[in-house]
Parts: sequence; C-alpha cells; structure tokens
Amino acid sequence: MSTVLLVIHLMIAAALVGIVLVQKSEGGALGIGGGGGMFAGRGKANLMTRATAALGAAFFATSLLLTIVSQRATAPSSVLDQPAATAPAAPGSAPAAPAGDAPRGGILDKLR
Repeated sequence: MSTVLLVIHLMIAAALVGIVLVQKSEGGALGIGGGGGMFAGRGKANLMTRATAALGAAFFATSLLLTIVSQRATAPSSVLDQPAATAPAAPGSAPAAPAGDAPRGGILDKLR
C-alpha cells in the first residue's frame, strides 16, 4: 500500500514541477520570460492555475496519507513498556563478567 502511494506521490510531484515550469511568468521581477510564451492566452492561464492548485492539493493529501500509513506500520513504543534496567554498580568496582564468558585475551580484557 505504501509503495503504491509513494509512486503516486512522486508522479504528482513531477507533474507539479512540470506544470509550474511551463507557466508564464507574470511578475517579471528579473525581466525574463515576460513575453508571450506557449500559453499566452488568459483562458489557458486559468487552466494552468487550476491544474497547479489541484496538483498541490493532491500532493498535500498524499503527503498526509504517507505519514498516516508509515505511523500505522510501526508499533508505538513507550519507555514505560521496556523492562527495567539493573541497578548500576558501585563506583570504583569493576563490573562482573557474565558467567558464560571466559576471558579471550582481547583489548578490552587487557584494560581491566
């Protein structure tokens, strides 16, 4: 389910980027792209604006759905549900080695 939703989300994101790049620049802040482009008519600008809004809403919806699906996939965990840790050893005393472990001559054994 999440894989299908992720693929749809990526397709919407690519379409949204494409539709924004194709639109005519109306601000002209840098003086580029101000002339009549592919979509110079006002009716097509409305179509492009509506398509941008629809793709933006779809992107937002799939983002929320992906969040909900990912939260359901992982079981909630709490610090209170974990088993209690043993009490720390007294300061200055060396920790006791587990019964089944014999010294192996490693670097940690030499530090004791």
